[in-house]
Amino acid sequence: MRNHWRRVAAGLILFGISFGYVEAAVVIYLRTIYDPIRRRVHPGIRPGDLFPLISPGQLSAAAPDKDPLLAVEVLREGATLIMLAALAFVVTGGRNLWLPAFAVAFGTWDLFFYVFLKLLIDWPASLFTWDVLFLIPVPWAAPVLAPVIVSLSIITTGLVALRRAVVMRPLHWAAVTLGCLLILMSFMLDFRNTMAGGLPHPFAWWIFASGELLGIGGFAHAHKNS
Repeated sequence: MRNHWRRVAAGLILFGISFGYVEAAVVIYLRTIYDPIRRRVHPGIRPGDLFPLISPGQLSAAAPDKDPLLAVEVLREGATLIMLAALAFVVTGGRNLWLPAFAVAFGTWDLFFYVFLKLLIDWPASLFTWDVLFLIPVPWAAPVLAPVIVSLSIITTGLVALRRAVVMRPLHWAAVTLGCLLILMSFMLDFRNTMAGGLPHPFAWWIFASGELLGIGGFAHAHKNS
């Protein structure tokens, strides 16, 4: 049983690391396409700054031939989630370990995405550099430190749950779900401003921290009592 757990964990982590490199490579290609357009729309931006964003209207006016790429990118992000979910399903056989396996793969992928971006193009400049995290259903934005914390949290809890069954009661699920919603809220809170071309407002660290504490607390209590 222990060897099986190690094989599953190693496979998920290796996949996540490799997929993180693929994601970093895709982002480098996208920046090569979009950075010249951003410099035309927002002259004077510093290299490596992702904000202000290009609004869909600005993109259409500045480079109408690149307009379809936005939809392609949104669909690519959806396909990425399906790939990670499919991997977790295959590895666990669709049993109740599917979610921990998905957490390990997702967290490793996201963490090593930043590792490889730093190695390849020396970005981000620091853990407090702002990034666009996701586009579904609206743009998510946060300092890089926030998704790194989430990745480390879900990798750790996922590995723990894969190693030993954790019985989640309704109260535990409520805490974890509410924690996730608070974290997502902190990421999407400012989307109207960033979509309109504004610079991000100060990140809602208190909402993010509340979500982290609720989620980890609920899982830790379930693990202790399993």
